[in-house]
Amino acid sequence: MRLVTFLFIFLYSIVVTADTSTKLIIPLKISVSTLTAEVAHTQMLRARGLMNRTSLEENSGMLFIFPEAGYYSMWMLNTNIPLSVAFLDEKGVILNLADMIPHTRTTHNSAGLAKYALEMNQGWFSARGIKAGEKVIGLEKVPTAN
Repeated sequence: MRLVTFLFIFLYSIVVTADTSTKLIIPLKISVSTLTAEVAHTQMLRARGLMNRTSLEENSGMLFIFPEAGYYSMWMLNTNIPLSVAFLDEKGVILNLADMIPHTRTTHNSAGLAKYALEMNQGWFSARGIKAGEKVIGLEKVPTAN
């Protein structure tokens, strides 16, 4: 059993290392606030998210792109950084926001059909007065999800 666990961890680390060498980062804007977002548009990148990171720059985050609009949930297993998530519809309009606590399996759900989720440091949205109904600009530059 230990050998199987070791092999799984070893192989996963190879895949993770190989996949992180080509990060796609895009500029986005919400109201008067600008940010950069690392794009998670593949199943592997979405599944890993911001796991095991120890910090996130102030105006940086991760944009999750889903294959189709739907009801999605986020959780914080193996995530060290307190985060806030904004679920966005296909037009980039914020459906809802949620604060998430590190190392929990509590799910945070989209309030409607979401095409994107944007994770930022916890409190980033509220500190800038960003609320549901506001639009994220720059999504036309993102790749399609696969």
